[in-house]
Amino acid sequence: MNIKKLLFQNKNFKPWYYLKAELREKFAANLVHKRDLLLQCLSRYDASEIQQRVDYYNKLSGPAALLNGRVRIADYHRPNHLKVYYYDSKEYLRYFEGDLEFQLLPGDVVQIPASPSIVKSRPIAGDNANSVLLNLDKVRHFNFIKDHVPFRRKLNKLIGRAAVQQEHRKAFYELYFDHPLCDLGDIMKGSKWEKPKISITEHLKYKFILAIEGNDVATNLKWIMSSNSIAVMPKPTYETWFMEGTLLPNVHYIEIKADYSDLEERLNYYIAQPEKAEEIVRNANAYCQKFQDQTKEDLIAVMVLAKYFEATNLSDV
Repeated sequence: MNIKKLLFQNKNFKPWYYLKAELREKFAANLVHKRDLLLQCLSRYDASEIQQRVDYYNKLSGPAALLNGRVRIADYHRPNHLKVYYYDSKEYLRYFEGDLEFQLLPGDVVQIPASPSIVKSRPIAGDNANSVLLNLDKVRHFNFIKDHVPFRRKLNKLIGRAAVQQEHRKAFYELYFDHPLCDLGDIMKGSKWEKPKISITEHLKYKFILAIEGNDVATNLKWIMSSNSIAVMPKPTYETWFMEGTLLPNVHYIEIKADYSDLEERLNYYIAQPEKAEEIVRNANAYCQKFQDQTKEDLIAVMVLAKYFEATNLSDV
């Protein structure tokens, strides 16, 4: 296979992402005058569905003061690190007036902030209203693929490749690394489970793909659910723009217990009943489809931020 094709097949092309981001910086510094034009696109869609998603990402219901760490949009400049968080937030912040203030927490956010903050990820449980979701670090996390291998032609095994650093991942590998239904590998050098990385295309040879959370969400969940394989995981505890908290067990993915004890039973069940497995594949694919209309995603993101600025009483928007 062509080396370039192997490297980039089924993956977002990062150089193109950075080029587009730099072009926006140079030629689309402020889009306030175009915000109303974008909002007019709402008429193309089911307004109740759009509002439901906006209210899911942004659960603020009243005035809420910003604390230390707030910054004016006009003073928001590209940092030397975590540039993707800057690019992905500035893509939509540029639709608003420069004197508006906001707070953004980059990285894997697993705690609820003390005041309303824009984040990539948040805990699903509890009062998470101060965690306002935006699609951040999307070049890494939001990757949907085309899978041409039907479920029934795939191997009757669970494939898993990951950096096995967290205790809950180590616990899974301790239980199943040598299991005949599993092909597991730790991509970390020196690990007792060390195996080399494999491409997404190689993963797609298997019926089942492990999607255990890392520091926050499982990064591979989006592309798995857009494939003809099935994600296998416990009930998620963190969520992103993908709304992992709305996923239904054994409808969108195969759920296993938090202690992983029923893995063999669950895999054998779906191996023996492929029609039920294929129903999960169809449901997962349909779920992914709703995130693939870029105009709709842009519209929702701007509406999430408009609600954020209104709730934080910074200015009329």
